[in-house]
Amino acid sequence: MTDFPPDGRLAGIDYGTVRIGVAMTDAARTLASPYENYTRRGEAADAIRFQQLVREEDVVGFVVGLPNHISGAESQKSREVRDFAGWLQRVTDKPVRLFDERYSTAEALQLLDAAQLTRKRRKKRLDMVAAQQILAAFLESNRPDDASLPLDDGSV
Repeated sequence: MTDFPPDGRLAGIDYGTVRIGVAMTDAARTLASPYENYTRRGEAADAIRFQQLVREEDVVGFVVGLPNHISGAESQKSREVRDFAGWLQRVTDKPVRLFDERYSTAEALQLLDAAQLTRKRRKKRLDMVAAQQILAAFLESNRPDDASLPLDDGSV
């Protein structure tokens, strides 16, 4: 397992082939907030963007949502995410953890529906809110005071 820093800012990633949702924690890891939707521009430009994100936001690690089937089995998209996570770790030289994202988009849609946003505004925010849900769930499952939940060991 790759060493994962116990403190510092984490970036949550909701992977997509066209857009990548990004969320960010505070340095104390008490809060996860939507950060941006990044529209992919090719491998070289994507690498520059994520390296820039690490520098500008002092990111110490990434949590990437792993889309499994309801049964827990992996899909073709899961394999794409694993490849992306390995690439992200190589280009940023930061550790990456994979985290189950099965319900993140549905939860994000519920939050955005409750906010009564227009369809256009919901679409604009969906990926980064899904990333926020992934990151918030990761933080909750890794709280030291909650020993009943297993720690994620889905490192790349």
